[in-house]
Amino acid sequence: MEKILTLGIETSCDETAAAVLRGGRELLSNVISTQILLHQKFGGVVPEIASRKHIVNIMPVIDEALTKADVNLRDINQIAVTFGPGLAGALLVGLSAAKSLAYALKIPLVAVNHLEGHIFANFISAPKLEPPFLSLVVSGGHTALIKMLGYNRFELLGQSRDDAAGEAFDKIARVMGLPYPGGPEIDKLAKLGNSTAIDFPRPKVDGYDFSFSGLKSAVLNFLNTAQMKGESINSADVAASFQKTVVDTLAEKTLAAAEKFKLDKIVLAGGVAANSSLEKTLREACQRRGLKFFYPSKILCTDNAAMIACRGYYQSLEKIFADSTLNAVPNLGL
Repeated sequence: MEKILTLGIETSCDETAAAVLRGGRELLSNVISTQILLHQKFGGVVPEIASRKHIVNIMPVIDEALTKADVNLRDINQIAVTFGPGLAGALLVGLSAAKSLAYALKIPLVAVNHLEGHIFANFISAPKLEPPFLSLVVSGGHTALIKMLGYNRFELLGQSRDDAAGEAFDKIARVMGLPYPGGPEIDKLAKLGNSTAIDFPRPKVDGYDFSFSGLKSAVLNFLNTAQMKGESINSADVAASFQKTVVDTLAEKTLAAAEKFKLDKIVLAGGVAANSSLEKTLREACQRRGLKFFYPSKILCTDNAAMIACRGYYQSLEKIFADSTLNAVPNLGL
């Protein structure tokens, strides 16, 4: 029997993306049209501009994904699309395209949670990975620890109570005058600094929840105080010390959860998974403890449709489909 072909569509923020996946893990194409340069001059994503650009890009991106996969629409067996969380207007563009195509082709529609999709990016990068495992999801708007017991069985252990790690990175980068997107700029600048130069307070939250608003405020106070006193600061040291505090907090909670729940595989997911310090810290810690560590390739860390197609495929195996009433859920949780 031929393997199912899934067309994945992702438009939750400022990337218009489409991908074709054969079965659960064979990626035939992965096309991403980014809007970074468009939003850079505003210092962040402007929702209305993002939505309008998605409208222009969505069909050409889908066409390119089909062409690169060497298939046509009639070959597609099902469509998986992000329905949340994300920007309402942006999500609606992808949903409209997906629902229209599914209706016209008379094929199933699968509604995918964007955050769950990030976890599933690892199944494409590591074809032999199987549940159960512990996943740390770190993106611009979310930080969460998830115990994955099966392909469709999740247990949320903890999440951010306020600012997510990625959000804190972006806010500090903006204050420091670094270009958008701020996370990669902080990571780049931190390589030039001393990570022990400044002793920023470590966020202290019970259990497996996270909180980065206090740390963000401490860094802002440090920068503002230095400015008021006319003192010079070493921006690289600030970036390195801030990043180390975030990374150590994420790593410590993740390793503690893995030990408590006796899970020998740790999976990193989300846009901040591309942070070199986070990946290095977790990888080395796992090596010392005899744990297996997985993280996606760089292109699969950030928003993409391959991860949406993969998540949709595993939902479809249990007949978890959507209908034409599917709508965007901007604040969708895990």
